Parts: sequence; C-alpha cells; structure tokens
Amino acid sequence: MLIKYIVVFFVSMVPFIELRGAVPIGLSNWLGDPLPIIPLYAICIIANMLPVPIIFFFARKVLIWGKDKKFIGKFFTWCYEKGEKGGKKLQDKAGRGLYFALFLFVGIPLPGTGAWTGTLAASFLDLDFKKSVIAVMAGVVSAGIIMGLISAGVFGTLGAFLGK
Repeated sequence: MLIKYIVVFFVSMVPFIELRGAVPIGLSNWLGDPLPIIPLYAICIIANMLPVPIIFFFARKVLIWGKDKKFIGKFFTWCYEKGEKGGKKLQDKAGRGLYFALFLFVGIPLPGTGAWTGTLAASFLDLDFKKSVIAVMAGVVSAGIIMGLISAGVFGTLGAFLGK
C-alpha cells in the first residue's frame, strides 16, 4: 500500500496529469486495493500544491532563459506561450473576478487546466501570490472532489458490469 501512496504522490506532481490522474489511480485496484479517500485526497492535494511556489516565482524566468537554447528552446517557447496565452485569456474573460476565474480554471478538471498552468498564468499576470495560492488550492480541492465522484461512478459501474 505504501508503494501506491508514493505513486499517487508523484503522479500528483506531474504537469498536465496532477491530481486529476492521481485520484483515479488511488481509487482503482491498480497496484492493490483502493486507498482510503481522506488520506488519498490529503496526499494528492499536498503533492499537487508543492510545486506551486516554485512555478509562481521561478518558472517564467526559467522559460525566458531557455527559449533560445538549442535543445530545449522549442519546448520552453511552447510553455512560455501557453502560460502567456492562458494568462491573457483568463484576464480577458474574468475582468475583476480574476481570482474566482483562476479557481474555476484550476477546479474544472480538463486537460491543461491544473495547478501548474493556473499558477503559471497567475505568474504571467503578476497576481498576488497569497491570493493566487488560495485560488489554486481551492481549485485543486474542487478538481479532486470532481475526479473522486467521476472515478467512483466509473469504477463502480465497471465493477457492477464485470460482476465484482
């Protein structure tokens, strides 16, 4: 069971997968029995939030530095443009409710809308760190709940269908 907790912890930290992928893994029979829901959520949220300060304060600087490098330039340029585009799109749509929009952006579990992208967008928009972290964390919690409900429905249905 410890291995499953470790897998869930590290999957929660992976960009684009994050908690959205870790919760279904934790609730599945993959690598053993499903994990208890409260410890699973706690681990997923903590692991998903660990990179947030680093992303907020350093990611933009690293991406700018790497944009003109030979082997990493294209990828860093793509990441930089994605963050810049996401930030502008969020700002245009949100207006004064920017932090609520950031919460919704992170909280609705769609590909590319997690804590990494949301924090990068907040960094590009020079938003307040504390307010951004609160909005992102609320979004991560919301996404975790949504993914838990979806996973329980999907796995419950598959179990009933397969007779388990």
